[in-house]
Amino acid sequence: MYAIIESAGHQLKVTPGGRATLAGTAGEPGAEVTLDRVLLVEKDGGEILTGAPYVAGARVVAVVDGESRGPKIRVFKKKRRKGMRRTKGHRAVYTTVRIKDIVA
Repeated sequence: MYAIIESAGHQLKVTPGGRATLAGTAGEPGAEVTLDRVLLVEKDGGEILTGAPYVAGARVVAVVDGESRGPKIRVFKKKRRKGMRRTKGHRAVYTTVRIKDIVA
């Protein structure tokens, strides 16, 4: 059994007992989170449920394990022959969740 969910514009394939990395903060560590933007569910018997765009009544129950930060991204802008240079950057925050159950 697996499901494909949408989170922060990204599509992730999740299975019960597995882990997933979501962009942004989803909650405190140990908190239970319900993800209801389910695009596709494949049941154990091989039956596939697809949504338009989301599967009605389907949800994924997960527990927040913790947060981490991604790699440092450098954004460098330059205009030639003008002497203009600018460096900016950021580090994205990711939340790791443990998938408990897929309800369809």
